[in-house]
Amino acid sequence: MRRVLLFIIAFVIWAMFTWVPDCQEMAVGAFMAAGIALFFGEIFTIHPTKVFHPKRWAYFLYYVPIFLYYVIKANLDVAYRVIHPRLPINPGIVKIKTELKSEIAQTMLANSITLTPGTLSVDLKDGNLYVHWIDVKSQDVEEATRIISQRFEKILKEIFE
Repeated sequence: MRRVLLFIIAFVIWAMFTWVPDCQEMAVGAFMAAGIALFFGEIFTIHPTKVFHPKRWAYFLYYVPIFLYYVIKANLDVAYRVIHPRLPINPGIVKIKTELKSEIAQTMLANSITLTPGTLSVDLKDGNLYVHWIDVKSQDVEEATRIISQRFEKILKEIFE
């Protein structure tokens, strides 16, 4: 089931990017999608049938604008710090506690934090995420968790767990 789902997703993405209703293009796309499904099918997803659950898609559609909002907000903050004459930064690595259990949810959280300018996920160990933060506002684990990851974590929990 994993390989079939991965084949479908890879083929649809191929078709969207090529956007050519040509038999040869579609044949190459099917061949490439089959190769991807064959080699990466086992590591794709643990529960492939859960991917199509409407609740998960609704939360994903809810997550995207929130994520984009925080990315834009962080971009403006970093741009301000770059053009400010005294460059007000207080860099450091903080520990964040995550309640996410699945590996894909933890990975998505780490990627979301990394894609938000001013933060970079460094390590994930024993349910703790270590993040390099351009302006450390708190060394307290609970406070840093609230500021950096809690906005993403609630939604990701609904999507992936």
